[in-house]
Amino acid sequence: MSRAVGNGIMETGGFHRTEADPFAKGFDMGLAKPLSRSVRLNGFSTCLRLEQIYWNILTEIARINACSVSALLSYVDREVHLRYGGVKNFSGLVRVVCVVHVLKARANLD
Repeated sequence: MSRAVGNGIMETGGFHRTEADPFAKGFDMGLAKPLSRSVRLNGFSTCLRLEQIYWNILTEIARINACSVSALLSYVDREVHLRYGGVKNFSGLVRVVCVVHVLKARANLD
């Protein structure tokens, strides 16, 4: 079992001091809480389980595109089938789409 001491993280062979604390001031653990939602993907009802932070990002992307979260997810589902023949882990793909969105937005601010 490893444990962190002070501002360090456990590495092989000892602790490493972090420059950027992943638990920033005001960190909200509620954002890590998994939440299941019923969505319609291209006409089919399904349940998608994602952490709250990803639902927040999906809501932002949907707002930017003036559509619902279900419409956005239907687009992602349809496009991954058309472009890549599908995906085994759709929720994983959605998480990656969210992270890419945040990274692109951050890059546009620089």
